[in-house]
Amino acid sequence: QVQLVESGGGLVQPGGSLRLSCAVSGSIFSIRAMGWYRQAPGKQRELVAVISTGGTPTYADSVKDRFTISRDNAKNTVFLQMNSLKPEDTAVYYCNAAIAIRPVESYSYWGQGTQVTVSS
Repeated sequence: QVQLVESGGGLVQPGGSLRLSCAVSGSIFSIRAMGWYRQAPGKQRELVAVISTGGTPTYADSVKDRFTISRDNAKNTVFLQMNSLKPEDTAVYYCNAAIAIRPVESYSYWGQGTQVTVSS
């Protein structure tokens, strides 16, 4: 069974930093794109950043130049370094990964979510 386990959320003051991690475990063939999404109260879930198998990142305009996504393929882990945090970054952050459990069978998996609160 494939699991995505997130860590690193919490409460931080405006201007502060947090680093989120998401580790993939279970029986997998390969991991394709990995990414982070977030959902604030009363809003739809939105893309924050995604990173390809080769390491090419894509960011939402709202987080460009503040957030950095990276991955460690050897450890099946994706990271999100969040700097210069703003109150509007407050949300539950979800990890997502496109995972092949067999060479021609892949699915999208989600983590359980981790709360990030930016407040003074």
